[in-house]
Amino acid sequence: MDTRDFIEKHKLIVVCRKIYDDELKRLAAALFKGGVRLMEVTLDQRDPDCISKTSRAIRMLNELYGDALLVGAGTVLNEGQVDVAFQAGAKYIVSPNYHPGVIKRTKELGLVSIPGGMTPTEILAAHDCGADFVKLFPATTLGFKYIQDILAPISHVKLIATAGVNEENFRQYLDLGFVGAGVSGRLTDRKLIAIGDFEELTRRAEVFCSIARGE
Repeated sequence: MDTRDFIEKHKLIVVCRKIYDDELKRLAAALFKGGVRLMEVTLDQRDPDCISKTSRAIRMLNELYGDALLVGAGTVLNEGQVDVAFQAGAKYIVSPNYHPGVIKRTKELGLVSIPGGMTPTEILAAHDCGADFVKLFPATTLGFKYIQDILAPISHVKLIATAGVNEENFRQYLDLGFVGAGVSGRLTDRKLIAIGDFEELTRRAEVFCSIARGE
């Protein structure tokens, strides 16, 4: 199964920010146990070591799970960062914005492109540039009324909702026709990680994955 089909099948991408090494290993184990099969490791653009930290994290997850867990790089802002993510083994590239150079370089390397967009103009520009999916960001801030209003003319674009997606609204996004969602806070809860309550994160993952399966 290629990466695009894998994303459409599993629907849930867990977005990991500033989580590395043993914490990330334990988090990934808990989420994988709960059914998660897609994880995005973001580049913390304020951290001067973000390239090495993100690359190390992607390599570690690939070594641990192989093709059972597809790992992508997030908050990718330029072509050089696409190259770094590719070398680390990322299978898809996620950005908060529409950047033609990032999309083109992603496709040149045979990776799946998921740029961000908010307006119909941004969404269609990204799609026309070759994006495989477009991340509607920030989805919850925009609201369902806005989403319903813009869906008709862009219904051919495969959208992924990101920012504010939770157990209560995930199904609604899927029912509206979204391919999937990027989820962070509920599945990377720092308070739970700090106290070592990975069982609760597994439980939450099971709920999200059940929704993704249409159950």
